[in-house]
Amino acid sequence: MMISNSIKVSVFLAVFFPSQIHAEPLPVEQLKSFLATTKSLTADFKQVTLNENNQPVESSEGLFYLSRPGQFRWSYKTPYVQEIVSAKGKIYFYDADLEQVTIKKMDDSLGATPALLLSGEIDLDENFTLQDQGVDEDLQWVKLSPKNEESGFNYILIGLNDGAIGGMELSDNFGQLTRIYFSNVKTNSKIEKEIFEFTADEGVDVFEN
Repeated sequence: MMISNSIKVSVFLAVFFPSQIHAEPLPVEQLKSFLATTKSLTADFKQVTLNENNQPVESSEGLFYLSRPGQFRWSYKTPYVQEIVSAKGKIYFYDADLEQVTIKKMDDSLGATPALLLSGEIDLDENFTLQDQGVDEDLQWVKLSPKNEESGFNYILIGLNDGAIGGMELSDNFGQLTRIYFSNVKTNSKIEKEIFEFTADEGVDVFEN
């Protein structure tokens, strides 16, 4: 019986180069591996908010810092200066123009910031149904649907680039989408602990839930 050349090539690769024919891990597996191996992360980000008609209504840029477990900081630089900082089990939302800080407990703020998904403070399988979404915009996407109907949002998408975070999308219960794109991502580098500290300036109004 004749054996086709394609079968011969497949057998040759399987014997001599087995690692090269293994399938790429599925997005869900990549996400879990990323969360298991990433202790810290820094990145530039661009955030775009879209309305119920899928039209952009706001765009902002800044820096993102993450140190697991439980510490993160979004530093918005344009068009407005804002900070979202986790510290000691609380999240501080600071608006420089309004001179106002709102403080929430971390477990009450899941709908407000997708960074909690990366912080190591919650169990993905316990709180979400995870589904592979394939490739879009050169990213491998995972859809996370909350098991708690009172979560405040419909779903979160996480996009992975070569096993590292590349983007996120949050759909809330009001039909609004928030998309975040990461660039210059660096993992497991040292981050000064002061990055995750927050003290309100004198004269700033403070509201704590």
